Amino acid sequence: MEVVLGLQEETCLVEACVREERWAQQRLYEENYGRMMSICLRYASHEEEALDLLHEGFIKVFRYIGRYKPGTSLQAWIRTIIVNTCIDAYRRQVRRRTEDLDQVQGLATLDDSALEMLSADEILQLVQELTPSYRLVFNLYVLEGYSHRDIAEMLDITESTSRSNLVKARSKLQDLIQNRHRS
Repeated sequence: MEVVLGLQEETCLVEACVREERWAQQRLYEENYGRMMSICLRYASHEEEALDLLHEGFIKVFRYIGRYKPGTSLQAWIRTIIVNTCIDAYRRQVRRRTEDLDQVQGLATLDDSALEMLSADEILQLVQELTPSYRLVFNLYVLEGYSHRDIAEMLDITESTSRSNLVKARSKLQDLIQNRHRS
């Protein structure tokens, strides 16, 4: 259930969060839980990790809520913090195992007919099976819309590594989808 706050109500909620009022923090968390958890699930290997990312992200939201600019999208601001939290976790977890673009034979594409047979939950499970570096680049490029240049800067890798990881992620997803389709 998505709750849309009026500007005045949102301003009051943010001000109460700045004052660290628990009721306001709880409401902000509950109203954004579903959408933000779905983002975390895309970056995590499993649900427990996603929940940890979500909680770490909301700790940052509450710590920096005073920096939120009224009149801009509060949900977009929270989303940015959540995505950056996922990226930070990746950086801590994996010390950049880079793959070279020269090793890639060609760009694999996902089989649309096999993909259409899967539910959103099944697709999420397949994405969670990717290695952390592939999953991160796949999510940032395909789902968040970042360019390879932006991804390279965020992750301190080369653009060719970003492209390579995306190609390999797609290839792995294609294999996983085809294997599931055969079963």
